[in-house]
Amino acid sequence: MDIEIVTLVVSPRHAYEGRPSAGLAPYDGAETAESVRVRAHKGLVGDRYFGTKFTYASVTLIATESLHWLEGELAAGPFDPSLARRNIVTRGLDVDALARTSFTLDAGHGPIRFRSLTPANPCAWMNEAFAPGAHQALRGRGGIRCEPLDDGELTVGPATISNITPLSPEELTRRVKAATA
Repeated sequence: MDIEIVTLVVSPRHAYEGRPSAGLAPYDGAETAESVRVRAHKGLVGDRYFGTKFTYASVTLIATESLHWLEGELAAGPFDPSLARRNIVTRGLDVDALARTSFTLDAGHGPIRFRSLTPANPCAWMNEAFAPGAHQALRGRGGIRCEPLDDGELTVGPATISNITPLSPEELTRRVKAATA
């Protein structure tokens, strides 16, 4: 299936730490990129979650369609998709349907397999980043967390997704228990 990678977010820092009422931490560095290196079982090179023990959640995705829906739902916007702090923002893909699957993403540099064990639940920071009510409204539309299974490169622009396969219940249980041990 043909899709588009709209935005890539790779940040060495957590922008949404502490209480949302404290506001965003200032940062002068670039957090969006035209291209990113993907490392199997580690994440995106240069990202704050690269190489952590939570490899099963080292890469996050969200659909622009979820953010456009949010604009309409809250009568606010337009919203900058990078504010969702998801690494890969797509267009033309039901990202939330990919939770608990494996899939292959190819941005023209070769296929990269991913395994998604969990949805990426929105946090209270979404009310600060987008508009009041965003935290509740994005439930079920907040994207997914996944683990890259191959090395590769992703770039902004046209991409394809293929080989979408549901994960077995045994795989889901085994991987989450292993990551939290």
